[in-house]
Amino acid sequence: MKNRLYLIIKVNTVLVLILFSAALVCAKSDKKNAIRQRIAFDSDWLFALGNACDASEDFNNGTSYFSYLAKAGFGDGAAAPGFDDRAWRNQNLPHDWCVELPFDSTAGHSHGYKALGRDFPENSIGWYRKKFIIPKDDFGRNISIEFDGVYRNSVVWVNGFYLGTEESGCTSFAYDITDYLHYGGTNVIAVRVDATMEEGWFYEGAGIYRHVWLTKTSPLHVDRYGTFIKTGFANGKAEVTIQTTIVNESDKTVSFGIEENIIDEKGKSVSTGSLKNLQIGSGASGEFTTSYKVDNPKLWSLESPTLHQLQTVIRSNGKVVDKYETTFGIRTIRFDPDSGFFLNDKNVKILGTNNHQDHAGVGAAIPDALQDFRIRRLKKMGSNAIRTSHNPPTPELLDACDRLGMLVLNENRLMGTNKEHLSLLEQFIKRDRNHPSIIIWSLGNEEWAIELDDLGIRITKTMQDFAHRLDSTRPITVGLSGGWDNGIGSVTDIIGYNYIRHGDIDGHHKNFPWQPGVGTEETTASGTRGIYFTNADKAYMAQGDFTSQYGGVEFGWKYYDARQFLAGLFYWTGFDYRGEPNPYGWPQVTSQFGLMDVCGFPKDAFFYLKSWWVDEPYLQITPHWNWSEFELKQIPVSVFGNVDEVELFLNDETLGRKTMERNGHLSWDVSYSPGILSAVGYKDGSKILANKVSTTGQPAAIKMSADRNSIEADGKDIAVITVSVEDADGLTVPTASNEIYFEVEGPGKIIGVGNGDPSSHEADKFLKTIITVDITELRELPVDGFNNRDETSDNFDDSQWIPAFTNEGDWRDYKDSIIVLRGTIDLPEFNDETEVNLFTKSIVENQTIYINGHKIASDIERDDPDQSYRLTHDILKQGRNVYAVTGKRFRKTHQYDEPNRDPGLLQLIYPAEQWRRKVFNGLAQVIIQSDKDAGSIQLSASSKGIKKATIGVESR
Repeated sequence: MKNRLYLIIKVNTVLVLILFSAALVCAKSDKKNAIRQRIAFDSDWLFALGNACDASEDFNNGTSYFSYLAKAGFGDGAAAPGFDDRAWRNQNLPHDWCVELPFDSTAGHSHGYKALGRDFPENSIGWYRKKFIIPKDDFGRNISIEFDGVYRNSVVWVNGFYLGTEESGCTSFAYDITDYLHYGGTNVIAVRVDATMEEGWFYEGAGIYRHVWLTKTSPLHVDRYGTFIKTGFANGKAEVTIQTTIVNESDKTVSFGIEENIIDEKGKSVSTGSLKNLQIGSGASGEFTTSYKVDNPKLWSLESPTLHQLQTVIRSNGKVVDKYETTFGIRTIRFDPDSGFFLNDKNVKILGTNNHQDHAGVGAAIPDALQDFRIRRLKKMGSNAIRTSHNPPTPELLDACDRLGMLVLNENRLMGTNKEHLSLLEQFIKRDRNHPSIIIWSLGNEEWAIELDDLGIRITKTMQDFAHRLDSTRPITVGLSGGWDNGIGSVTDIIGYNYIRHGDIDGHHKNFPWQPGVGTEETTASGTRGIYFTNADKAYMAQGDFTSQYGGVEFGWKYYDARQFLAGLFYWTGFDYRGEPNPYGWPQVTSQFGLMDVCGFPKDAFFYLKSWWVDEPYLQITPHWNWSEFELKQIPVSVFGNVDEVELFLNDETLGRKTMERNGHLSWDVSYSPGILSAVGYKDGSKILANKVSTTGQPAAIKMSADRNSIEADGKDIAVITVSVEDADGLTVPTASNEIYFEVEGPGKIIGVGNGDPSSHEADKFLKTIITVDITELRELPVDGFNNRDETSDNFDDSQWIPAFTNEGDWRDYKDSIIVLRGTIDLPEFNDETEVNLFTKSIVENQTIYINGHKIASDIERDDPDQSYRLTHDILKQGRNVYAVTGKRFRKTHQYDEPNRDPGLLQLIYPAEQWRRKVFNGLAQVIIQSDKDAGSIQLSASSKGIKKATIGVESR
């Protein structure tokens, strides 16, 4: 018996057929309204885990006599079009299966001790399959499948035809599937994902963790990433230069024209033009350049991120054959080696953070709206820039930065000048170069093997020159951890300083006066939200020394703010992230470098930076004031604020008034006594604001609040719910650790929970579990009729029967022999809530099926696709069960036939546990996602001994 574990739900055959029909209708409907279609391809995939070491547990992929590398269309196992995937999990994308796995102290440190990698082959391969219909009238169009990112080492098949392999988990890639499709019929795409090997040294997830698209065009069309828009601005006029690449994939030379229309933020046309009488030969491409003036445009800026749109129309023989839209912003950027960065000729200090792409509850599969949430959290701190450390991001992050006004240092994954590395760099730059938010390209980060030598210089110069040919409008950098005067640092357009302590920045600026500089990484120090005394056993760290040159957020900001020649800096990091759990290792499973934790709850360093990065008056006191175990002992108190002076009070008794140094903070050592610790801020001698922290009572109630009270009913939008535990007076209890249980009603679901605890091993997701059980030990006996066969009973002695399919005789002489086949189903433990489904396949003609002597179905037509049966528990038992069929032996039509010999399998579905999470230092987070129905989503939260709470989010 082979038991396979999936994390999972049942596939309903009728529902799938309905969805197929809906997809066909939608595709036909869309085609009436669009020349070019880019169809979201995220819904209704099927998913199952394979195995990195055992082919039999990897659905026998690549084991056939002719493999998919030997013969075209010979994808086998789960890559075969006819593979039986009925027991797989229904899964929408984006999806990260790693976040669903348990923690294991023996697993990889870098990826946060998730049970993935070489020591966990059963968890390290994921398979995805999707059936889709291509309308018959799409024949003649070009059709491609586009993946925004798959982690990692993906292999893709369509209808059994091998399309290719993409090793990188960070790049976007596409395959032309035009010639492999069944027009007017059903098609199957299969993707095998191998996450065994780590690509980075931080959590990267596993699976198709970004969006997938199906794109349909005419043979003559704008190429993928086929427009490049450069903008300039002077004297109230913008110059917009457009490079357009057109591809002709037809079998003849084509004449055509290009029509271009620039649309402003209000939808008004502000400039138009065209090129006529153009030609491109069969299988060729051409690049065409135009330039336009736009009077008095609204510029893209941090304060007003105005976006424009280019509409490109291709017309041939009087007909529109392609429409292509490109979003862009009109703005200017420049870096000055003495004065820093300028946006639209305004000097702007870069106030940035580095960020890996994962979040509590969802791992690397971040919903689009969660990108907005994370950027808004950073902007609330005053940050204006993100470095995409250390890989190309999902396109939706860049879209959000464009919309919300956030600068981007966009980073390549790995340095190198071979064909593969330059191809990845090319795809990366071409994909992203129209985003106005991007101001710098980075070729790589801390490549220690080449940082300081001539080899590094050669590689960097080749890559930099290559990048300049793709985009001459932005400078190039590399994140460097020292040795800035030598090697890579001597040739990059902009020097990228990783950490002040690694070298002499002032000295480098003096020696390289031509070279602008930016702090690509600067440390925040490590610390645990809400923790002020280190506990090494739990891997909790007191929040760091702000003024240390080896890790102080304040030291770093003072240094960069004092030097006009430095364009700014990117702190490591904006958010805690999974993996890289230094310095402790297990039980720590996330980093603690963030200005916020993995949920986006702020730490003290967040408060410090906000006090100097925002303009409005601000004052914040830390820590909390619940220290009963420290009665009369000294508690270090910090006050952050952009004020001139602060006076601190304990229970209305003054503890002194101090002057706030610019870019500094204030500290007191306070003898603990319960009550109210308050601070008053003064500006120009006058009180302008006050703040306080209070000793709270015991946990009494749950409170919930949402980042948005209304979301789209599109099955993708999300709301982020903050969960807090309060005392009887409504104060958040900063030491609370209550376990909260969650339930949701209405058109939505929970997709993840978190709390920011760097050592929490609680589940982020609670999913149904599927176990599949094979039907094994098939034996056969020829009989003389169908009726009243004792051989189908569970206690019949079949010990003298021969193994099945060993007595088939000559293929031309099967006649109409009747046989009984018996097999074994070895069921694991199940209970009343376990759903049991039988998915059978025909192994004889007109088979009748029995389990333990109970008839399940009769006279089934050969290869009937709907052989799915819900089984009642009264006919089953834990351990050995007997599966039997009666019918006529298959007859071949020719000697090369290979009749099916797989009887099918059983699927056991165990219900998911109730969603839950402990609050960590008073807080937790729940992410809810809409269904496709409108209505009110109600989330309720309960915990033993305290008052429950309910919150509603409207799905519109």
